[in-house]
Amino acid sequence: VTQWSSVGQMAATDSRSALSIDRNAQVRNRPPSSVAEALRSVHSRPHHRLGNRYMRIRIIVAAFSIAIVAVACGSSDDDVVLVSAAASLTDVFTSLADAFEADNPDLDVVLNVAGSSSLREQILAGAPVDVFASASTATMAELVEAGLIVEPLVVFATTTMAIATPIGNPGGVTGLDDLADDDLLVGLCAPGVPCGDRAREVLASAGVTPAVDTNEPNVRALLTKIEEGELEAGITYVTDVVAADGRVEGVPIPDVHNVVAAYPIAVVTDAPNSSDADAFVRFVLSDQGRAILSSFGFEAP
Repeated sequence: VTQWSSVGQMAATDSRSALSIDRNAQVRNRPPSSVAEALRSVHSRPHHRLGNRYMRIRIIVAAFSIAIVAVACGSSDDDVVLVSAAASLTDVFTSLADAFEADNPDLDVVLNVAGSSSLREQILAGAPVDVFASASTATMAELVEAGLIVEPLVVFATTTMAIATPIGNPGGVTGLDDLADDDLLVGLCAPGVPCGDRAREVLASAGVTPAVDTNEPNVRALLTKIEEGELEAGITYVTDVVAADGRVEGVPIPDVHNVVAAYPIAVVTDAPNSSDADAFVRFVLSDQGRAILSSFGFEAP
């Protein structure tokens, strides 16, 4: 797997940027039945730093157009599958791509991960993309209307929202009301980004006006600041707390205020490699693909 992130600076391939696929067997074999169970399953696992298992990944952070040109220099359209995936899918799509490549050793999956709205703009601007996996059906619908998505698009996974805090929960966060505290360092994803829009929907449902200190471009940027202690709380997806693998803690959001995030996937109309793009989508929807999704806390639609 070659992974590109739509951020304009180089990143070292170290223990923080490597992606761990090691999972507790109970979590691997069944999806959590509730938000609370998903969060408990994370906290009950041993704390593992990000490791190198399944790691054939080269993580270089650069502009997407430059990344594609670099890959194209060494590969033809027929042996590369270009997948643009929402930032909240980073870990699970790395694992899915690894498994797909294992079944198709002549293919290389190139992952471009960013906020769904940024990926939409790249596709609208003509970036070469075979498969788009979004964190928002609304974002995907805009591309369908523009004739840039091959229908039907399919919702392949769902998740819900949770409050994430640094290890030890230094702010003493117990629920949504705490996010209105001016003394608490609070972050959300920016408006217009699916995780930001959903967080604000959750807060509005609870009648909470958050004291927001930062609006981040995607959920991974937000999660990183929480993990490093720059923020004391933020609203992320439950699956991001699961993927953090013990580096953050999660506070459940009551069902009455929570929202379900649906993730659609589809082949892009002008896909450079449409046949293998179809194969990748079928793999994500297969029993093997769903088992991998489940191991990262995603639930079936």
